[in-house]
Amino acid sequence: MAVAAGQIDVGATGLTAATYNIVLGGETMWIVADKGREWPDHRLTAIVVQKDLYDAGLRTIAALKGKRIGITQLGSTFHYQIGNVLEKEGMTLKDVTLVPLQAMPAALEALKGKQIDAVILPQPFPGRAEADGFGRVIAWGGDLFPWQIATVFYSKKFAAQRARAVSFMKGYVKSSRYYYDAVLAGKPGGAYDEVVAITARYTGAPETVIKLGLPYQDRSGRLWVEDIQRQMVWWQRHGFIKATIPLKDIVDTSFVEAAVKALRD
Repeated sequence: MAVAAGQIDVGATGLTAATYNIVLGGETMWIVADKGREWPDHRLTAIVVQKDLYDAGLRTIAALKGKRIGITQLGSTFHYQIGNVLEKEGMTLKDVTLVPLQAMPAALEALKGKQIDAVILPQPFPGRAEADGFGRVIAWGGDLFPWQIATVFYSKKFAAQRARAVSFMKGYVKSSRYYYDAVLAGKPGGAYDEVVAITARYTGAPETVIKLGLPYQDRSGRLWVEDIQRQMVWWQRHGFIKATIPLKDIVDTSFVEAAVKALRD
């Protein structure tokens, strides 16, 4: 990861087994703020099955037993999510066959070509599968298993520059609140349309696609710290990390708290 290597000061990405292994390998970086969660009633990631299987009755998580499920990579956010969803239904990953397909478009094509029975992917891919008639959504990840899927990271060097790091976080918290109020608490129109337009401008994605999957995020960018511990315990249990990391060695909430205190919403 570029943040751990000191190539960049600030980064944001999903929490994976690799994230924790970087720190276990001796690098230092800090998880400092929320960047997105799987959350009830927010359609970010879906479990999509072949349309033919859906029509034949595959419409529940329990019905995935014995099926081939596409993910990007072992150790990915998708791996973690489907594993926990299955466990909540009384199953384990041994009850299905995970098929690593590297890229999200490749996973979608594998579903279309019936090389897999189901796939777990974020929008806009579930929407495309349904629109093109070869897939059907049976569940949304956030409704089944809420978790801290993505975070903001600081490099060791940037975190040590306290004034700069807090100043950046003040701007981030302001933008988080603007996003939350416009997208998550508001209604389409006004600031909602502005947020969608800004996101489209900087990502290159069409506005219609962006509107499909605007994720939940804490209004002030605060982390769900306990969930990070839960993730490490799960990855260790499944053999993807050798040990859990003390939260004090990977999470630093002081930047968010300093920013929130200074802003006094």
